[in-house]
Parts: sequence; C-alpha cells; structure tokens
Amino acid sequence: MAQQELDMELDKFRSFIGEALAEGGTQHLINFTDEELAVLDPDSLVEVVAPTPHLDAMSDTEREWVLATALRSLVARDLVEVQNIEELDAVLNASSQDGAEPGAEQAEGPGTASGATLKMKTSPEVDLALVLRRTAGHIVVAEQQTVRGSIHALVYVHARDLLLVERITGGGMHIFTLASSATDAAEMLHSLTDPFGVADEDGPVRRLDPQALDGAGVGEALNNAIENALVVTQLVVLSDPPGSLLTTYATENAVWTVLVDKPHDPKGITARSVGTRSLNRSIRDLILAKGE
Repeated sequence: MAQQELDMELDKFRSFIGEALAEGGTQHLINFTDEELAVLDPDSLVEVVAPTPHLDAMSDTEREWVLATALRSLVARDLVEVQNIEELDAVLNASSQDGAEPGAEQAEGPGTASGATLKMKTSPEVDLALVLRRTAGHIVVAEQQTVRGSIHALVYVHARDLLLVERITGGGMHIFTLASSATDAAEMLHSLTDPFGVADEDGPVRRLDPQALDGAGVGEALNNAIENALVVTQLVVLSDPPGSLLTTYATENAVWTVLVDKPHDPKGITARSVGTRSLNRSIRDLILAKGE
C-alpha cells in the first residue's frame, strides 16, 4: 500500500477513535509492564522514546526469563492469543530433553523461544495502544526528577480530540489513557510538576538572558526556587522542527516555570511563579504547540 493510502487510512482511524472519545470522554485504556511491551512490540525498545526502567536494569539472562513470564501474563489476561503454541511447546520440550534450560538456545528476538518464531493475535485494546504509540504527529515527553528517582510521561498527539497519554512508574509500569482533549492530558501531567499542590498564584513574567543564567542573572527568587526545588520536571516537544522546552521547579511552597520557546532562541526564555490554572495552561499550550 502506498504511503498516501496509509496516511488516509490512519486519518480515518483517528477520526473514528476521536468520535468514540467525544461520546465517552477521557478514559483509561490499558496497563503494561516493561517486559510485556517488549514482547508485544520488541522494535519499540529502540524506536520509541518511552523508557523501560525495570527492563533496563536486568542482565540478558534475566531479560530472557522475564519475557517468557510476560508472555504468560499477556495470555492469562486474554490480551494475546498464541497461534502456534504447539510448536513452541515442542521446541521447549526438546530443549528440556537435551538437558538445556528453556530459552538457552539462540532465539530470533523478543517474543520467541529457542529459535521458534512467536505468532500472536492481540486484542483490540492492545492494537489501539501500540498503533497510537507509533503514529503520533508529535510527542510531549515529561520527566520528573526527585531524590527518589525519575518518573516519566508521554503524550502522543494525534488531534485536538485524540491523545494517548503514557505514564511510566519507576518500577516499569506503563499506564495508557485515551484523552479527549489537551486540557485533560495536561491535568494528567500536572501531578508530575506540582506533586505537593503548592502552585498558588502567578508572579510577573521575567525574561531571561541565555548568556547570564547564573544566580545573579535569573534573579534571587528564581535562583532560590532552583536551589531548593524538591521536584524538577522537564517537558519537551519532540517534533520537526524541535519544539518548546518547559522546566518546572517545585519547592515546599511554590512552583516556578522556565519556558524556552525554541531551541537556541536567544530571546525566548521566560520565567515566572505560577498558580494551578496557569501551570495547566502552560502544559496544554505545550501539547498543542505544533500547528497552533
């Protein structure tokens, strides 16, 4: 099928899902672990920007075993139907009789066992999550950093009324939500930027000089927020051309934002303390930055 025809089919698919969301509103779609996603879409480990923190911490041997367990979990949850289960059982039994551990032979890749290619049929909600994850017009990536580690979220933007939000815990759980508006998606990212609920009121906008981003250059109030921040969150628009970058600093009693309009823009860096409404509006604007 030609690329133009594929694009037309994708547009129809987006329109259909968008209409369904308009009726039901924002709704949870599905949850996966790192290893379940690796079984379902192994290429995404290098082709999708979403991190896999639990899987990344494992050795190759550990990965092989958890992938096998993940497949069992997917089957048990009725998310996957293995269509060549007899072939896989035969290969695993042969390996056991030869004295080798299951999975000890060279596999063809994630989702395979001992050289036998896995043939799977996935459920509609699995297909929907994987398709929307790979075909977004642009993506907003958020990373929250604290002394306890990092939490991530990604917003895959398909249309104003169709967004896929993927929230990733430090333990490698991926929580997928279908959002019917950028406002709803922004509210889901709000907890990453203001986990203590201290965003109170808006302060004046301060334009920063990119050549003087030290303590004196940014001003005492912002410098204190940066030095005393308990949570730092970065949100960046991945698009072509590259989009804006929003950094938030949450202290015990305030939230500050620093917005870079465009990469290497000598004039587009602004900072301010924000209230809840302005913080959500900044995140929403970031989500809708492309084409607005």
